[in-house]
Amino acid sequence: MLDPFSDVVSLLGTRSVRGTSLEASGRWALSFDGRARLKFVAMTRGRCWLVLPSGRTEPMEEGDVFLLSDTRYTVASDPDFEPTDGMDLYAAPGHDAVRLGEGRDTAMVGGGSAFANGCAPFVLDALPPFLRIDPTSPAAAAIARTLLSLQAEIRNADVGSSLVAERLAEILVVEAVRAFVAAGSTDTIGWISALSDPRLAKAIGLMHGEVARRWTAPMLAREVGMSRSAFTQRFTRRVGRPPMDYLTLWRMVLARRKLSSGSSVAAVAEEVGYGSQSAFTQAYKRTMGRTPRSAD
Repeated sequence: MLDPFSDVVSLLGTRSVRGTSLEASGRWALSFDGRARLKFVAMTRGRCWLVLPSGRTEPMEEGDVFLLSDTRYTVASDPDFEPTDGMDLYAAPGHDAVRLGEGRDTAMVGGGSAFANGCAPFVLDALPPFLRIDPTSPAAAAIARTLLSLQAEIRNADVGSSLVAERLAEILVVEAVRAFVAAGSTDTIGWISALSDPRLAKAIGLMHGEVARRWTAPMLAREVGMSRSAFTQRFTRRVGRPPMDYLTLWRMVLARRKLSSGSSVAAVAEEVGYGSQSAFTQAYKRTMGRTPRSAD
């Protein structure tokens, strides 16, 4: 059966975002804006603090790996120290490595994965704004190694580097999500966390595998061995929307990607399961807030 997350990653145009590094000593604090991407940071030496918009503080030390999803944040030697704009330090092309102070007490490497225009919310909204990867897990070591490889590819710009960087970006996303799903938290709402439930994962896989099929909640319930009411209730609670609403959203996200690649409205409507172009246009506008012809 189709792996839904692999399907999403391959279809939504994952690409790498520049690799960066930071070495710092003394008292320092840098703030960063939220971006529509996944940001990964691995602590390679020392310790520091990460401060989230809510005021929540997270101590970080060597070996820690964490994921940030479209949120502002600050990294600092002291969480009470007033931050400066970290974005400015990395703004100029080629300024991928920053050093603060004379020593090298603290060091970290970072990188990110972005998605095609308009596609990021489908992934980012299903992930927590901050996720600490268990440092003892295989995922933490894999992400740290991949970040270092990504940094090297971006800096060296050898033959094929851009292609390798894109594949490394995909690996980063998959490793982080594996760790998130493996944690099995039932507190987080979204289709990604729902993949830890075998029956819901099967239902989501069926919808992704045959996106144009005229699925109904009773059909999906039978496929996963549940009653319609129990299936709909569990799906809605874990995913945050009823099964058919989820299917419509995925169809429209997929449609936007296809439209931006140059496919016609009529062809896309048929590919995502709509017998009439007008019905597809209405569903697209209702879900995406714009007409199919205005898709970028």
